Amino acid sequence: MKKKILITGANGQTGQCLAALAAVFPQFEFLLTDRTVLDISDSEAVHKMVGISDWCINCAAYTAVDKAESEPEVARRINVTGARHLAKACAKKNIPLIHLSTDYVYHNAQNTPFREDDPVNPQGVYAATKLAGDIAVLEAHPALGMVIRTSWVYAPFGHNFLKTMLRLGKERPALNVVFDQIGTPTYAPDLAAAMLQIIQQVETGVVAPETIAGIWHYSNEGVASWYDFAVAIMDIAQLPCKVFPIETKDYPTPAQRPPFSLLNKSKIKRAFGLEIPHWRERLVQEITG
Repeated sequence: MKKKILITGANGQTGQCLAALAAVFPQFEFLLTDRTVLDISDSEAVHKMVGISDWCINCAAYTAVDKAESEPEVARRINVTGARHLAKACAKKNIPLIHLSTDYVYHNAQNTPFREDDPVNPQGVYAATKLAGDIAVLEAHPALGMVIRTSWVYAPFGHNFLKTMLRLGKERPALNVVFDQIGTPTYAPDLAAAMLQIIQQVETGVVAPETIAGIWHYSNEGVASWYDFAVAIMDIAQLPCKVFPIETKDYPTPAQRPPFSLLNKSKIKRAFGLEIPHWRERLVQEITG
């Protein structure tokens, strides 16, 4: 019998990438939900949906980083209350929950890749609500709650930095992009495949279910600034648009961005034997097919 995986936020970038992998993982049945099907801030609705599932992957999130500054209650309802409801429902049924989180929780002067136990210092509503959601998941479901923090996600679906750069690269002769924010682009299909590989390992007995508990990091390998990312996009897409580096102070936004959020992924690679591709390799694949 196929294991049923409840996927919240299924219309988002990572949610759509999970759905696209159905043929690669035929042993799973995906229960795809978005906010029109399942409002995760509704505790009763969440318990009903979790009740027919064997796993849950929470891709639902309020991710409008700047807009969150003026909509803190909306962000909290999704990022904290919704996450807590899912964790409590999964704990009640004793099924594993994979909850996606963000590098934004790290906003320190650190200049070495962040490990899962490094200090957090969220700045702004989005970052603070995502951290509160992480805590809610781990408190409500300590045995089988898995929090995966990732960074700079882009995909063939939805709105993202890659699509914006490709559009602007065709429309404009030059662009200014910040060079003093450092991290790693994450190709959502890789993140989706990694989560399903982890579930597969648990289901086949390669690792014990409780192995997944706690905080984990996942992004593609390598390091870049947003400027580096933009330059690579123009180069690979063979667009004539020139990209010029600017400082964050020259591009003010309502919410602060972490100056450095490179994630150390040794824990997840060691525990599950994952091989993670370099970000540029995946960018070439996405742009050139």
